[in-house]
Amino acid sequence: MIDPLYQEALAAFGDLLRQAQAAGDPEPTAMTLATSVGDRVSARIVLLKGHDERGFRFHTNYESAKGDQLHAHPRAALCFHWKTLRNGVQVRVEGRVERLAADESDAYFASRPRGSQIGAWASSQSRTLADRDEFDARIAEVERRFEGGPVPRPPHWGGYRVDPDRIELWYGADFRLHERQCYERGVDGRWTRRMLFP
Repeated sequence: MIDPLYQEALAAFGDLLRQAQAAGDPEPTAMTLATSVGDRVSARIVLLKGHDERGFRFHTNYESAKGDQLHAHPRAALCFHWKTLRNGVQVRVEGRVERLAADESDAYFASRPRGSQIGAWASSQSRTLADRDEFDARIAEVERRFEGGPVPRPPHWGGYRVDPDRIELWYGADFRLHERQCYERGVDGRWTRRMLFP
């Protein structure tokens, strides 16, 4: 059975996401993904592709810089920022990361536009590219390879899930008198909730 406080945090997140979509946010599923390895911390924007009680899902190239970092240190932080809500709302998520099962990654990959599928094969994400012509040639080669048929998911591409142990709801207010609600999972697996000073 799902912990009631965790369920409360997920419900609040889902409600905020729906509000951001209704408010016309141009990219409501955009989230900052922070990863680390050694003394290097990296952050970039990726898109949320689903969430439920198992966690928050996104997809990428396993051999990218973020993929390498997640392999070496399977923890990550996410941050959503919706300026269209109230005086600005943030949701911060931290937790362990695991790869999605192959069938989940296959199903999502099959739903992507064909151009995105081709790009997943053509791009050696985060690796050095000599010039744009090299990339265009790789795209053309992949298009020829799969011409007339479906594009399968590359073995180096798939999904990840962030299994949260901390979720913070940050509600902006005038004069920086924000409201912050922090949900945390303890070592015993039980969730707690506390307020934080802004």
